Amino acid sequence: MTTLIIGAHGQVGQHIVQQLAATGETVYGAIRNAEQAETITKLGGQARMFDLMGTADAMVPAMNGVDTVVFSAGSGGSTGDDMTLNIDLDGAIKSMIATEKAGIKRFIIVSALGTDDRSFWEKSGIRPYYVAKYYADQWLQHRTNLDYTIVRPGILTNDDPTGKISVDPANADSSKITRSDVAAAVVAVVKHPQPKQIIAIVNGDVAVADAIK
Repeated sequence: MTTLIIGAHGQVGQHIVQQLAATGETVYGAIRNAEQAETITKLGGQARMFDLMGTADAMVPAMNGVDTVVFSAGSGGSTGDDMTLNIDLDGAIKSMIATEKAGIKRFIIVSALGTDDRSFWEKSGIRPYYVAKYYADQWLQHRTNLDYTIVRPGILTNDDPTGKISVDPANADSSKITRSDVAAAVVAVVKHPQPKQIIAIVNGDVAVADAIK
């Protein structure tokens, strides 16, 4: 199985590359800056150039020979709302379009817990981020024919991984999960396909692979 990780140089993306490559899978890390290639190689992946600000057609060559596309890109907290729209929304949608153009069926997107609750957007302090995530998820579900899985993690932390999660938590306000555990969940989804599903995750008391299965 061969997987392309879009956003491979991001914090969650690097964890995904490393953990998935450690299972023996072929992992391509999509990067915009050639200087990031060394990091991807050290993590066990192979770098492919990819520009989320480019056209969907221009993205297709990076998907050659790929079975599954994982979208884990984000504009980051240091950019403005314009880049949130460009990367988290438009970049995600163009990636979906490119995936279909490339003839790939499986698409996994890392979204966010609370995305489907507009009342949560208002109190989050980062409403544009949730708007972008919501409409990207909607496009994936209703405007594509992809076998998708939407992974919605809680508040991300850089704590040490626990290896345990809970699925479908009741409260989005205070639910947290380590970035490494998010990556482990994505790896489990790659290994155990969950087509046409939305999986909300936070740290909990069930082993990641068991919780996903």
